[in-house]
Amino acid sequence: MNDRLTASIRDSYDTLAEEYAAHLFGELKGKPLDREFLNRFASEVRGRGEVCDMGCGPGQVTRYLHEAGVPAFGLDLSPGMLEQARKLNRDIRFRTGNMLALELEDQTLAGITAFYAIVNLPEALLPLVFQEMHRVLQPSGLLLLAFHVGNQVIQVQELWGQPVAMEFFYFQPAAIRHYLEAAGLEIEQIIEREPYAPEVEHQSQRAYIFARKPRF
Repeated sequence: MNDRLTASIRDSYDTLAEEYAAHLFGELKGKPLDREFLNRFASEVRGRGEVCDMGCGPGQVTRYLHEAGVPAFGLDLSPGMLEQARKLNRDIRFRTGNMLALELEDQTLAGITAFYAIVNLPEALLPLVFQEMHRVLQPSGLLLLAFHVGNQVIQVQELWGQPVAMEFFYFQPAAIRHYLEAAGLEIEQIIEREPYAPEVEHQSQRAYIFARKPRF
């Protein structure tokens, strides 16, 4: 099942990659709270080692961290997305990766950003994803996670004029908190917000979680 799901997600984002980059690479300009959280994240991890932006897409978050002085690299399942990311960010490193089985050594990352990286994964797979994140974080390493709030699953067959076969999963913050804590991460803060204007983003409630791997 996981292999089929992974292949389906990868193929859909390969199809979407060019349009996705065209529409979303500049999105942070219109998202002040997101920039505030990324600045906070950058200030806490700067000087502690490398950071991974998981589910990086065309690399807008990776770029923001890079410009904030953080040694960040992007990781994504989709070769098409990585092609766009490399084209738009020639001075940043990007690599193929699957959050269900990260090809990263234990305790190597000072931090992880995962902005909507879990939105195409059913809830049953989240424990594995968070266990992998915990494994690769250094002691005191920081995770900044963003996701859509709700209980629904939205099936999408077309985006920006491109045919896709995707499911988008919304989650309750309490459930995500449970899975993160079960994986061994400590919750520092959970923030929810209303959507920005329709021209900025899809109209859904958003949540952000700062979680940290314990020092010992």
